[in-house]
Amino acid sequence: MTGPRIRLYRPEDRAALFDVCVRTGLDGGDARGVYADEDLLPAVFLAPYLDLEPELAFVLDRGDGVAVGYLVGTADTPAFAGRLRREYLPRVAGRFPAPPDPPTTPSEEMLTVLHAPEGMVRPEVAGYPAHLHIDLLPGHQRGGHGRALMTAYLAALAERAVPGVHLVMPSANRLARVFYDRLGFHDLGVEHPSVTYLARAVDAG
Repeated sequence: MTGPRIRLYRPEDRAALFDVCVRTGLDGGDARGVYADEDLLPAVFLAPYLDLEPELAFVLDRGDGVAVGYLVGTADTPAFAGRLRREYLPRVAGRFPAPPDPPTTPSEEMLTVLHAPEGMVRPEVAGYPAHLHIDLLPGHQRGGHGRALMTAYLAALAERAVPGVHLVMPSANRLARVFYDRLGFHDLGVEHPSVTYLARAVDAG
């Protein structure tokens, strides 16, 4: 068994990455039991990226082929939102149907996010067209692996001449905010009751 390493996503990683997503999906903590369908959270924040843009899906391999963390993203948020609407939603809407309006449960609130991909396109992030989601199991956090995942992703964006990247994080997750601050992200000042929008330029070359 070798040490942890960063590599590109492989289809056989899917179940392990779904598990990482759920176990880190509640403001960085365990979201198991929160939603009626355990795959709902990955269906919103992970699977679309694995399916539509796998070339920007990076995995933290603990050294034996098992994925214990990931970073997924897109280089072009408006284009990605359109593909999600046209290509991804039709495949999953049978299992995850549109919720009532207004939603009244955590599952219905998450379904609202899934069925409104256009909501990820905001004028405040226009200068930072890429976006990302990153999650690592607790035992693999604070070991430099998150930075390594981000370095791999930013290098891929630089190769595509993407000028900037943004992310949306729960405002309550203070440890994550410290991590992003150290990586050069700054607050975009978007007013929202529960999440914070952060962004940074992508260094060319």
